[in-house]
Amino acid sequence: MSTDQTTRDATPEATPDAPPAPTGENPEFSTAPFDTDIRLDAGEDPGERMVLNMGPQHPSTHGVLRLLLEVDGERVHRVVPDVGYLHRGKEKIGETLGYHRYIPYTDRLDYLAPLANNCSATWAFEKVCGIQAPQRAQAIRTVCCELARISAHLLGLGAYGMDIGAMTVFLYTFSERENLYNFFEHLTGARFTTTYTRIGGVARDADDEWLRGVRDFCDGFGKKVDTWENLLTNNRIWRIRNEGVGVIPRDMAISYGLTGPVLRGSGVGYDVRKDRPYGLYADVDFDVPVGQHGDCYDRYLVRIEEMRQSARICVQIIDKMTPGPILADEPKFVLPDKQGVMTGMEQLIHQFMLITGEMDTPKGEVHSHSENPKGEAGYIIRSEGGAAPWRMKYRAPSFVNLQVLKDIVPGHLLADIVAILGSIDFVMGECDK
Repeated sequence: MSTDQTTRDATPEATPDAPPAPTGENPEFSTAPFDTDIRLDAGEDPGERMVLNMGPQHPSTHGVLRLLLEVDGERVHRVVPDVGYLHRGKEKIGETLGYHRYIPYTDRLDYLAPLANNCSATWAFEKVCGIQAPQRAQAIRTVCCELARISAHLLGLGAYGMDIGAMTVFLYTFSERENLYNFFEHLTGARFTTTYTRIGGVARDADDEWLRGVRDFCDGFGKKVDTWENLLTNNRIWRIRNEGVGVIPRDMAISYGLTGPVLRGSGVGYDVRKDRPYGLYADVDFDVPVGQHGDCYDRYLVRIEEMRQSARICVQIIDKMTPGPILADEPKFVLPDKQGVMTGMEQLIHQFMLITGEMDTPKGEVHSHSENPKGEAGYIIRSEGGAAPWRMKYRAPSFVNLQVLKDIVPGHLLADIVAILGSIDFVMGECDK
């Protein structure tokens, strides 16, 4: 597998308060399993130790994440991540509404990359139906996934920098994200909740003006990333706040099932787009950036390079794109063209029957995986026929990645938690699915 190893220049001076790497061998800081609550035993002298809540209403937890902390002064001894404050039952909604009507709900999973969620769901549903979208639809989906990756990383980088004090980067990244929202609105009709994909294809075609605009944006995107790197990568304060903080060893990352930039930052070059290609990823050339140390700084470097590679993928796809249909000719499963629905009675009846449940999918079980911005998104669907899954399980990468907090936070300072959370870059919308 092609990889691009991230490297570091000269390391700045170590600070005297730098936290020890959490190896699990230091008895002073506990990383052993414990209850989902922390109590100071009445029979022992607590000394300076306290139990504090960080979140669920806290700007640096990036959503309704609650961290229950046992601290001794500024040093963290134990942490319990407490999730579930945003629980909405997405999987049960999918089992109730069915395949077609569930697609709008995917916008609200990782709501920073709704187009990627749309594509993940429809690729899974097409496996259930035993069909494939046409070549042009696959090309448009692949471009949308990479634009969504850039958009999500822009917000993640901007918020991460602002959390640590680098306000300027936030202004740069949000300016570029606004350009991407203009592209999303042009293509889908919405800036945020796109609901763009359909089983068997996409809702509407990408016109030449949109393709030219996206290509020009991606062609010049690398220089903009260079500008942000000049502000951060060798900034002494940024490096002191990130290097050696939140180290996730390679073995730990694998044992927890971490994916995405969090896994690759720990030196594991696993990327679904390379290892199990889908869409048109097998037809393009791109590198998978991999870190060396597994700390916050490596996770930052991986995301920086991933944005460059995403822009590179978009340019290649657009240059190879040819005219063609955007919906598969599979009337048993695929909704008719919207224009036909608006003007023809037969098409209107056809759509009504598919949406209201007159669709019979093959029986069986399918697994579908895709590389979303936060990590590997996966669907396991059991079909017993009909228009809705009998059981549906969604693998939310943010939920999986947050597990590691209890092992990497102990031993750090309270201020380091902000850097660790920013480097994991999670979204509670999909974590509390």
